[in-house]
Amino acid sequence: MPGKINNKYGSIVIDDSVIATIAGLAAMECYGLVGMSSRNATDGLAELLRKEHLTKGVKVSTEDDSIIIDLHIVVQYGTKISVVANNIIEKVKYNIEKFLGLKVKRVNINIQGVRVQK
Repeated sequence: MPGKINNKYGSIVIDDSVIATIAGLAAMECYGLVGMSSRNATDGLAELLRKEHLTKGVKVSTEDDSIIIDLHIVVQYGTKISVVANNIIEKVKYNIEKFLGLKVKRVNINIQGVRVQK
């Protein structure tokens, strides 16, 4: 279900793909993140998604007028995963609430893999 904002002039409906795009772009700005991974990684293989397909690594759902975001990511080898995940959570939550005016209830991070950068 998409995000919805009601005011005295009417209502604004924000599609889940818009929320997913903003969340994906916000996550990509964080240090230690190599990229987004496909949500349905089969056989334990995490496929790194190109920038055009960021939304495939993001799942958006709503619960009680607030947003829940699940991100599937690949992190850089040598970074502290908990710090990278916390930075992503804060950045995504801040950007969704600032740009869209929607309340973010939870941001879940799923680490799909670790990549060595050359």
